[in-house]
Amino acid sequence: MSSPDQARAAAQAQDAARVKAAAVNAAGTATSGPTGEFTDFLKAIAKSPAAITGYQKILKSGKYYTGQINGKYSPALIKAFYKAEEDRALVAQTSPISRDDFFQQISLNGAGTGTGQPSVVEDVTVYTPEAAKMLIQSVIKDSLGRNATDAEIKKYTSNLKKIQQQAASTTTYKTVGGKQTRVTTPGISEQQYLVDQVSGTDEGKANKVLGFYETFMNALGGR
Repeated sequence: MSSPDQARAAAQAQDAARVKAAAVNAAGTATSGPTGEFTDFLKAIAKSPAAITGYQKILKSGKYYTGQINGKYSPALIKAFYKAEEDRALVAQTSPISRDDFFQQISLNGAGTGTGQPSVVEDVTVYTPEAAKMLIQSVIKDSLGRNATDAEIKKYTSNLKKIQQQAASTTTYKTVGGKQTRVTTPGISEQQYLVDQVSGTDEGKANKVLGFYETFMNALGGR
């Protein structure tokens, strides 16, 4: 029968071996250990209660973590991270996969495996002021034949923010009998939305009528 000290030493050795295995990167090669990229990843997570909560949910869906979802960085959560990293290293030996992609697979497959219930991901495009300005300029140039004013850019940028959720594409994952299907449903087109908005203004309506008139006169050979 081993003494308490011997049992403690054996447990420490097992933990050390697990840490070493967890510090394997996606290419299957060992990192520099405690100061490696995986440790930096854990340190970053530890600083954010919101990130901790998110990873607790993901790791729990993959059955790596069995503790509470409470936003607290605990030994149980650290062990869950280590185990997940070990599994990622094993997968990466034959099929390289990033840590983000691995956690995404845990989230999607863990939530759906065996239940037949869908897991839904919503992709929302958030326009920066520069990107919004370029899109608005393009639409107004095509629709009205001129550059957008500062007031128009401000107005339509605000409109784009309001429809972000409506414009989001929704991807539904469903796993049944080990087979996963993915269906993506696009949201409304931001560009078409702006075209409709610009076309509905008095200037847009007048420009449309003028375009019809010019087309009619050209058909008659008037120009």
